[in-house]
Amino acid sequence: MKIVVLGGGESGVGAAYLAKAKGMDVFLSDRGAIRENYKNQLIEYGIAFEEGCHSEAEILEADWVVKSPGIPKKADIIQKIQAKGIRLSSEIEFASEFTEAKIIAITGSNGKTTTTSLIYHILKNDGLNVGLGGNIGKSFAKQVADHHYDYYVLEVSSFQLDDIQNFRPYISLLLNLSQDHLDQYNYDYEAYALAKFRITENQENDNFFIYNKDDEMSRHLLKRLSVRATTLPFSLKERPAQGGYADEEKIFVKLKEEFSMKIEDLSLIGKHNVANSLAASIAGKILNISNESIRNSLMTFQAVEHRLEEVAQINGVRYINDSKATNVNATYYALESMTTPTVWIVGGVDKGNDYSEIENLVKRKVKAIVCLGLDNQKIVDYFKDKKELLYEASSMEEAVRQCSDLAETGDTVLLSPCCASFDLFKNYEDRGEKFKAEVNKLKP
Repeated sequence: MKIVVLGGGESGVGAAYLAKAKGMDVFLSDRGAIRENYKNQLIEYGIAFEEGCHSEAEILEADWVVKSPGIPKKADIIQKIQAKGIRLSSEIEFASEFTEAKIIAITGSNGKTTTTSLIYHILKNDGLNVGLGGNIGKSFAKQVADHHYDYYVLEVSSFQLDDIQNFRPYISLLLNLSQDHLDQYNYDYEAYALAKFRITENQENDNFFIYNKDDEMSRHLLKRLSVRATTLPFSLKERPAQGGYADEEKIFVKLKEEFSMKIEDLSLIGKHNVANSLAASIAGKILNISNESIRNSLMTFQAVEHRLEEVAQINGVRYINDSKATNVNATYYALESMTTPTVWIVGGVDKGNDYSEIENLVKRKVKAIVCLGLDNQKIVDYFKDKKELLYEASSMEEAVRQCSDLAETGDTVLLSPCCASFDLFKNYEDRGEKFKAEVNKLKP
C-alpha cells in the first residue's frame, strides 16, 4: 500500500513513521519548509520526503493520504485527492486503525487542552498504562508504533474530525461550542458545530458520549442527530439523573456510585474549570476509577501552560498568563474567574471578534485595559467610552510595564488577548513566554 503524508510537523512525521513501521511504501510532502529536527527524523527513519512543493503526480498515486489538520479543505491538492476518490484521513484516523487501546477523545471550542491533560492526569495517577496525544504532546501515531498503551487520551480539533471515516473513541467528550474557526466553515456556525459532533458519529451503544447540557448549540443538534452512544450530560444549571452537576459548593457525579467534591478543593479556578472537572470526573467514573483517586487527581493537577497560568505575585499583584485565549469566548471564562480588580491585556490579530459578549464582565471586573497589538483600533473604539483607563502598547515589555504602573496591591494583571498572536509573536506560546519573561523582570 502506498501512503502519502501531507505535512512534515509532529503529526505528519509520526504518521509516516507508523506507516513505515507497518511495512508500507511511504512518501511525505510539505509545501513549506520542514523544521530541521523533523527532517533529521525522516532521514533517520529512511522515509522519502520533499519540501517546498507538492509533487502532484506522486501524491495522486497514493492509496491513502494522511493530511495535517493545518492544511485547509479548500487547498487545490486536497480537492484533487478527493476528486480521484483516494482515501483521505487525519493522523488520528490513521493511527487509530493500528491500536486496540481504548481511546478517550476530547473536543470543544474551549478547554480541550486543560480537560485532556486533566483526564490523562486522572488515569496516570491511578496507575493506568496511558498515552497522551492528538493536538497535545507527542504524535499519537508514533506512540502507536512505539508503545503498547491500554488507553489513549486525545485532544481532537474539528479539522481532524473533518477527515475521519472509522474513528471510534470508547469515550468522547464535547465540552462546549462557540463561534471559532468559522473562516474554514464558510462562516456557518452550525457547519462548524456539526464537525465537532463527528466525534461521536461512529460510536455504538457500548461507547459513551459526554456533553455540556448548558450549551445551546449542543442541545439543538442533539435533538436532530442520532447518537448511538450512551449520552452523559454535565451541567452547572441543572441536575441530571445520570452524569454530573454542581451547586455553589460541590461537584457531583451520578454514575454507578456517587462522587462528590468541594469546589474549593479543585486545583483549577473558575466556573469553566468546574465544568471541565465535572467532564473529566465522569470519564474517570466510566473507567471505574475510585472516588479517592479522582479526588486526589483533581486536587493535585497543575494548570496547563498559557491557560490561566499563575506566573508570579509581585508587590501584592498577581500576574496570570492566559495567552491561549485566542477568542472572545475563552477570555469570557478567564474574566469570569477573576475575583480581584483586574488590569487586562488584550489584542493581536482580530478574528472577527464580537466584544459585546464580554462587555458586562469588563465593566464589572476590569479596572484598566492595555491594548497590545500592531492595530488596536477596533478594541480602542469599542471600549473607549466604557473604560476610562485604556492604554495602548506595541511590545510586551511596554504592556507589562504599563500594567505594573496601573496595578495596586490586591489587583490581578491578566494577559487574555481574545486574538491570535501573529502580529507581534510567532504563536500564542511565544506571546505567553514573553509575558512571563517581562513579569519576572519586575521581581525585586
